[in-house]
Amino acid sequence: MQTLTRFSEQLADLIPVTGSPHFPGQLIHMLKQLVQIDDATIVVFPGLGMPVVAHFEVPEGAGNSTLDVYLKGAFLLDPYYLAAAEDRRFGVFRLRELAPEEFQDSDYYQKWYRNCGYHDECGFLIANGEEGFINIALGRLQDSKPFSDADLAVLEAVRPTIDALCRQHWAGADSDASAVDLRARLHAALNAFGSSLLTERETQVINLVLHGHSTKTLAEKLSISMETVKLHRKHAYAKLEVSSQAELFYLFLDSVMSAGDYDSADPLVSYLQPGGRKTGIPAD
Repeated sequence: MQTLTRFSEQLADLIPVTGSPHFPGQLIHMLKQLVQIDDATIVVFPGLGMPVVAHFEVPEGAGNSTLDVYLKGAFLLDPYYLAAAEDRRFGVFRLRELAPEEFQDSDYYQKWYRNCGYHDECGFLIANGEEGFINIALGRLQDSKPFSDADLAVLEAVRPTIDALCRQHWAGADSDASAVDLRARLHAALNAFGSSLLTERETQVINLVLHGHSTKTLAEKLSISMETVKLHRKHAYAKLEVSSQAELFYLFLDSVMSAGDYDSADPLVSYLQPGGRKTGIPAD
């Protein structure tokens, strides 16, 4: 009953600011009255074009933000993005419900979640138009407990109202039919990454490694043995001149961010040309 009362009180403040610049901040303020939230980000993904940040917080104790890197290409590897963009899954999810097995061992997790100070994440995925969607990411830092089933139940209970208000507020985000579909081009660049130097199977292996899959889940997805996975990965690393998943992760990000126009080809083609390396990746 107390939660319902708090929600009703906060909703009375949120509805009047729908459509105004105050809406994202007021929305996060309301959610913080319902469950513990240390960090919150709202990213709007239009049907065409690149993601746009509508709200972003840097809580005390968090690491250096890698948001710029995320927006320029790292979002392609985000389990929340993949769930909405590829599988059209919408609702409230904890990270562990969307991420592949052993995702926490992946370099994406180590460089993104750990660098931001995250211990756990729970988020809303809200459909907005035919192809667009909204991601409300709610984080907890290292000293906090993970999101519980009770937390998820509270967020799920208010989700229909949150969904409706967010669609109303960002109603025009998916309306530019003349825009260039940069995200589709970027997807194609990810799928083609390394293909100019690798075999088809090696390219598949590298793509799944970037998405955070372990040797075990990678073998299951490709219906090959774990030893064969290791052999393909070893050969691919040698051809790409990287020695670890961390180096592979940054090679992908740096090549994509340097490409600029996302022409759907292997971004390494232009990246490896003289003068092609224009690193935008922050140092560890």
